[in-house]
Amino acid sequence: MKASDLRELTLDELAQKERDLKRTLFKLRFQRATAELGNTAELKKTRQEIARVKTVATEKLAREERR
Repeated sequence: MKASDLRELTLDELAQKERDLKRTLFKLRFQRATAELGNTAELKKTRQEIARVKTVATEKLAREERR
């Protein structure tokens, strides 16, 4: 998901998206540990997506504090 798409979400939706991505990352790590993960690039993509969600959430919080 692009950052511009994430900026349209509310803080609650961003928090839910982050929880979902963290669950996905856990599952991917588990698959890697059991040698079931075919595409290891998914780990990096998921970590980047989590960082993107956290960045947008921080931006939104900073904007709200300035108001």
